[in-house]
Amino acid sequence: MREMADKACGRIQSAILLGSQEDQHILAILDPYNSSGSSSAVAFNSSKPTWTTDPEKSHLNLVVTDSEWEAEFARIAEEHPAVLSYVKNQGLGFEVPYLKGASSHRYLPDFILQVNDGKPDPLNLIVEIKGFRGEDAKEKALTMHTYWIPGINHLATHGRWAFLEITQPFSMDADLSDHINAALTIGIENWERRAD
Repeated sequence: MREMADKACGRIQSAILLGSQEDQHILAILDPYNSSGSSSAVAFNSSKPTWTTDPEKSHLNLVVTDSEWEAEFARIAEEHPAVLSYVKNQGLGFEVPYLKGASSHRYLPDFILQVNDGKPDPLNLIVEIKGFRGEDAKEKALTMHTYWIPGINHLATHGRWAFLEITQPFSMDADLSDHINAALTIGIENWERRAD
């Protein structure tokens, strides 16, 4: 019962924050020892399947794929004209803390893309490829929309950020294009609010 009560309280708090984002300024608290992160020291071994990247789109030579969907998404990201660059979040150390009930966990999103959305600076788009969307996946997406994206955007020191969760393998290309087109036409801030 305690875990269910904690989960209910968390959902109510998130709903309140989502409804009043214009009135509040949530700020992200960054790692004091590695606040900007870098992929300059990425080197690790993996027995998982890999996708060889296009060096024009990714500065890392491989994408370690946890599923065939991720390999397909890498292909889509490379071919999309608005995607300036992308990287698989493997061995980068990019994690987002979140609560599942009363216990804390760390969420590692799948991809980070830099997208030309018509603004002077590129949009940093976090993409999660998710097949089955259980309660854990819902908590991660809620945390991204409610806390992390508003927090990092209000901090205004690491560019502009958005989040996209893709749940259908056959519409990945359309989902990415829809997200980018909406950012181009109505602005990413309004799109993020609409996506919630």
